[in-house]
Amino acid sequence: MDIIISMLIALIIGWVISQVYKRTHRGMNHELTFMSSLVILAPTVTLVMLFIRGDLIVSLGLIGSLSIIRFRSAIKDTRDMIFLFWSIVVGLGVGTYNWPTVVVGSIILMAAIFILYLVKYGKSQNLDYILIITGESETSYEQIAQVVDPYVENSQVRSQEVQAGGSELVLELSFASPDPVEFERMIQQLYALSFVKNVSLLSPQLSLPV
Repeated sequence: MDIIISMLIALIIGWVISQVYKRTHRGMNHELTFMSSLVILAPTVTLVMLFIRGDLIVSLGLIGSLSIIRFRSAIKDTRDMIFLFWSIVVGLGVGTYNWPTVVVGSIILMAAIFILYLVKYGKSQNLDYILIITGESETSYEQIAQVVDPYVENSQVRSQEVQAGGSELVLELSFASPDPVEFERMIQQLYALSFVKNVSLLSPQLSLPV
């Protein structure tokens, strides 16, 4: 009965962890396989702990069998690693019958995550973008600054490259608020400069799949 209760508790808390991850995820989308892993990971670790139960021989055998497993998936967000660790800790705690500690600790962690999500902790007040300008001749930073500065809170040069066939200037811009109309007006004014060949405005905060 203790084994059944432990597995059910781990499974339920693993499902709660996956829902917390889903509700507080700030990316473009979330992977369904990762959410399934959060649900299954906690009862899996619980089962491992139930197998060991202070048996040194069994623990060594499990370590040897687990050593053949290699995880190839790269974790792109450190926040994902926190949820994985949370699920593992739940499995360890439930597998050692520390049920009250696991439940209370998970509630506190869940509340902390939702509070940080609601207050948007760590989010920049300004919107940062990368402006890439290429030209057939050497670009004039002074003329570009005259066009860009009225639209931004702050701007600085990240890199500038000059070659025989043209040049490239990369600027880091901070906008007070996103306004597509202002973006379009600024880009049109940049294209009006005689030496500008191409203009690209990118958001470095966007997480793209590898």
